Amino acid sequence: MATLAVTKLEVRSFDSPDEVRKPANAKIDVTNLGDYTLGRFQFEPGWTWAGSVKPIVGTDHCEVNHIGHCLAGEIEVWTTDGQRTRIKAGDAYTIPPGHDAKVIGDVPYVGVEFNAATYAKK
Repeated sequence: MATLAVTKLEVRSFDSPDEVRKPANAKIDVTNLGDYTLGRFQFEPGWTWAGSVKPIVGTDHCEVNHIGHCLAGEIEVWTTDGQRTRIKAGDAYTIPPGHDAKVIGDVPYVGVEFNAATYAKK
């Protein structure tokens, strides 16, 4: 596995992101740090990948890898091969391509993810 080298000390705030994406019932703050792209994902209660991001990317399922940490709320994720799990505040996670997801409950889901450059982008 190739590792990107960190070449400088850098601090960025998600409160001043490089890009903001706003699919239905969601907000993704994208921040670039050198060769790395991080995203703060905020999904409102009732959010589903199929209802929010599918119309943008045009695929049947999310085809993006996810590596992240949940800060608040809870989502349920299921894969095309039948796996299913819930991710809640405090959990670190990986999700392979070929999945769908929805927010569980009345609390917005908030997570920070690495490799967010292509999420919710055509």
